[in-house]
Amino acid sequence: MGAGYDVPEGVDIRGRYDEEFARILTKNALQFVTELQREFRNHIMYAMECRKEAKMRYNSGALPGFDPATKYIRKGEWTCAPVPPVVADRKVEIIGPVERKMIINALNSGAKVFIITLVDKFLKRLVGRGTQADFEDALPPCWENLDAVNGTITFHDKARNRIYKLNDQTAKLFVRPRGWHLHEAYILIDGEPETGCLVDFGLYFFHNFAAFRGTQGQGYGPFFYLPKMEHSREAKIWNSVFERAEKMAGIEWGSIRATVLIETLPAVFQMDEILYELRDHSIGLNCGRWDYIFSYVKTFQAHPDRLLPDRVLAAQIPVRDDLAANEAALELGNAPHQIQSMKREDAACITGEDLLQIPRGVQTMDGLRLNTRVGIQYLAAWLTGTGKMLRRPRLVESKIGSG
Repeated sequence: MGAGYDVPEGVDIRGRYDEEFARILTKNALQFVTELQREFRNHIMYAMECRKEAKMRYNSGALPGFDPATKYIRKGEWTCAPVPPVVADRKVEIIGPVERKMIINALNSGAKVFIITLVDKFLKRLVGRGTQADFEDALPPCWENLDAVNGTITFHDKARNRIYKLNDQTAKLFVRPRGWHLHEAYILIDGEPETGCLVDFGLYFFHNFAAFRGTQGQGYGPFFYLPKMEHSREAKIWNSVFERAEKMAGIEWGSIRATVLIETLPAVFQMDEILYELRDHSIGLNCGRWDYIFSYVKTFQAHPDRLLPDRVLAAQIPVRDDLAANEAALELGNAPHQIQSMKREDAACITGEDLLQIPRGVQTMDGLRLNTRVGIQYLAAWLTGTGKMLRRPRLVESKIGSG
């Protein structure tokens, strides 16, 4: 296992050897990933311990809330760096399974962004032309499922005798690494599994920074989506990782830009602080609805008074069969984003109670059966190598905000 790879001292590859993987798992690339792990491992461990302590408090009856110690950030005068014009318009983003034909169709879809999400045990060779692709949820953890997205990707559909290739204009690529809590079991650093998101970020960045260096100062990225954060201390680690990578690559400060997915309940009370920590590398926040629902359940799993109603809803935009909901979802109109659509004082009346209110709705046995059935089917698809049960890319509405 792993024999044949040329690795730095202290690095162990547990996956099988493959010549294609070896072109990604080069000694220099692994050295960069190893340096990130060694430099930030203690900060990551501390952040994960803080998560555990917070979870114990919630299980004991406590509620998430605003941190009094960071009130100066919420009330202070500061702004994030301006959004690069190339990604200013993100009204339509697309995310879907990372299959060769699906990637090409997604990049050619006319969407502004395609989201690539990087998953456990996957090695990514992604030289982006522009988009966010879902490796995190839509691919099972098998190295064989990974392919290159380098701007020359093609697909020959033999059944239809049709060749798929990229258009001249494609969506912008946003890469979504794993969350801080996930490990890369196939790459060990000093005897410990590497932090998954550092593998995802490190390998992608190392193999592509030359292209980024060629366009530095022009706002062409690289661009990232950062998932699953629960506290601004985790955003601070990401900011330090970005600074470290920019210095290594010799690219301009602030070239790396990231949108943070607000998809955990604790993060709702840390949004100002998260933007503050990433202010030189931020391009806003985006709410992840499905994961947010899961986080609400997880946070209040010991609170019997906070049982959620049935969750039979669709995540896509436009909204079918509901004109009012569709109009509300598309209220941006011709505006490219929402960064300057509201002022801080407009949200001053929002309280912690508002952010913790229980959704209204019925709780039925059919809803319980559906949740159970979907959970089993999801795991079965993952374990058999199919991944998330998506057959078409889904559209997601981009709700971008800044400090």
